[in-house]
Amino acid sequence: MILTKVGVVGAGTMGNGIAQVCAAAGFKVVMVDVAEEAVARGLAAVQSSLARLVTKGKLREVEKEAILTRIEGTTRYDQLASVDLVIEAATENEALKLRILKDVDAIVSPEAIIATNTSSISITKLAGATGRPDRFIGTHFFNPVPLMALVELIRGLQTSDETVSCVQRFVEQIGKVSIVAKNRPGFAVNRILCPMINEAIFALQEGLATAEDIDSGMKLGANHPIGPLALADLIGLDTMLFVMEVFYQGFNDPKYRPAPLLREMVDAGFLGRKSGRGFYQYE
Repeated sequence: MILTKVGVVGAGTMGNGIAQVCAAAGFKVVMVDVAEEAVARGLAAVQSSLARLVTKGKLREVEKEAILTRIEGTTRYDQLASVDLVIEAATENEALKLRILKDVDAIVSPEAIIATNTSSISITKLAGATGRPDRFIGTHFFNPVPLMALVELIRGLQTSDETVSCVQRFVEQIGKVSIVAKNRPGFAVNRILCPMINEAIFALQEGLATAEDIDSGMKLGANHPIGPLALADLIGLDTMLFVMEVFYQGFNDPKYRPAPLLREMVDAGFLGRKSGRGFYQYE
């Protein structure tokens, strides 16, 4: 199957980033969200991101304008009828994703592939919300999408080899690298990453070291580009808590229990960068 037009459901940080890299690779893109204001913010974010690339000399002005013309922002789901691939990039909420996927499945052509950008929710379960589970796959992009090279592809129990191959080619076309994981809580990357971050929060909770020293230790001693607590702030502490709860319930193993400090910070509204306060203070 040759893909020429991509639909993205969700104009937030992940959705507009996915729309940008697809359009930059030459794909026509339909970016859908529920409100005109959300669509406008998504398009503005793409324009701002591309403008920074122009300023840095990594993109010409004419190329920026060409990319923007390939992205159509809309609140109308029926605009997805002509796409070859839909990537759902809504908030990490299972009920919301199930509802969106049912709606998308009813609109797109029977041959189209449906993908979900999720970091932890079961691909097999989400695929079951559609009438094409063999043409359903997880596409886990990483934030910020234009800069991060990896796309983790996750096979549901029903995902066909043809779907995996087609989406692998697509990932290569948009300039990313793919790895393939089975459908288990957290897949491959977050299965390793999130428990490490959770353990760093336990260390802070126990007074083992300060947040600054924990992060400096991992950057200087383990060659990580960013410390685990600063990374948790970037991801969002509410998202971190959600993922750890998925692990805890999915594996039924106490080693995945969320750190009490993580839960308390989420209860306080200290969600990281997006709220202005997490393990660190932000402007």
